[in-house]
Amino acid sequence: MSPFPYRLVATDLDGTLLRADESVSDRTRDALAAVTAAGAAHIVVTGRAVPWTRHILDDLGYQGIAVCGQGAQVYHAGEHRLLTSLTLDRQLAGLALSKIEAEVGPLALAASRDGLEGEVLMGPGYRAQEGPLPYVPYEDPAELWAAPLTKLYIQHPAMTDDELTALARATVGGLVDVVMAGPGIVEILPLGLSKATGLSLAARRLGVKAADTIAFGDMPNDIPMFGWAARGVAMGNAHAELRAVADEVTASNEEDGIALVLERLLAA
Repeated sequence: MSPFPYRLVATDLDGTLLRADESVSDRTRDALAAVTAAGAAHIVVTGRAVPWTRHILDDLGYQGIAVCGQGAQVYHAGEHRLLTSLTLDRQLAGLALSKIEAEVGPLALAASRDGLEGEVLMGPGYRAQEGPLPYVPYEDPAELWAAPLTKLYIQHPAMTDDELTALARATVGGLVDVVMAGPGIVEILPLGLSKATGLSLAARRLGVKAADTIAFGDMPNDIPMFGWAARGVAMGNAHAELRAVADEVTASNEEDGIALVLERLLAA
């Protein structure tokens, strides 16, 4: 019998497993290697779509299943193929967008296209996150809707992320889901989709149950995953909404918060 009390360790990427420079510390790598040696599986559960996740998984030597795109994509890293993929209904998304803009005025937009090579499109005025992740600028709004999408990103020139998320949910909550996934990242998703959706599908493939799972995260989009898993651990840098529902708060992603918890559980 494994001395480690969980069979599945689910980790978000940005703000959780990754440090600000998109690296994973040696201490965290060692802790994850130790829990997998003890019989548990490690699964990445991220809001990033596969094209923005693949290079990180490859760097980790990750060969298993990952949940990407806020739960929309279940990806086999070792085989470099999508196992499942759910797309956003573009007609519903367009209707939701028009209803939100009727309340708050024009929004800056970006979108993730479906597929292993799906591009991230960014429209005029959208503030891109600093870093190496590739995107394709567009000017013609028709380009945004020209191919299947996994998600739509929205930004407002004056509202905070919390304000925009709350208003969008109140306005279009019956049509789509709206989540805040990080600073400047408010997303429109298919109704009912969450990290818990994708994680439950992946766990079923691994023969693991929610009761066997510990999850780590830092943003409100991790709340459904915490609700599904037996134990949810918020990072020290986590959003207040996630901290409020967490079973435990560890150190930040810059201070090996994941490793501290895993090492303690292994020692126990």
